[in-house]
Amino acid sequence: MKKNNRSSSPVDAHVGSKLRSRRNLMGMSQDDLASQVDVTYQQVQKYENGMNRIGASRLYEISRVLKVNVGYFFEGLGANGKKQGFAESGQTSFEAENQDILNRKETYELIRSYYQIKDVKLRQQILEMAKAMARSAKKNAE
Repeated sequence: MKKNNRSSSPVDAHVGSKLRSRRNLMGMSQDDLASQVDVTYQQVQKYENGMNRIGASRLYEISRVLKVNVGYFFEGLGANGKKQGFAESGQTSFEAENQDILNRKETYELIRSYYQIKDVKLRQQILEMAKAMARSAKKNAE
């Protein structure tokens, strides 16, 4: 049975979303990934949008380039092939509501920059400063 080319299965969309997240977290462009797995950047776009299904050998290749296990792309899927709600996945309501924050370019840039700081004590001080600033902003908003 042939599917409509414009629709994607929940599994393909989930795998594509995980692909985009990991690629962005690594600071890799679609073109960079495409050249390393020998496809066009347009094909990477289609994978990320869930429009094209990623074959097993290609997914294996992508997982090696992105330095994750193949299973990473399926984390968060329920037995029915759909994303688990936070009740089934063990996520709190806060975590589920803030999933979009984790997929923002700004978040990836912040994480990459933070871990480029080699001094562990300095990183810890930056983290504590950010927490203090967030608490202060929350108090001021109340």
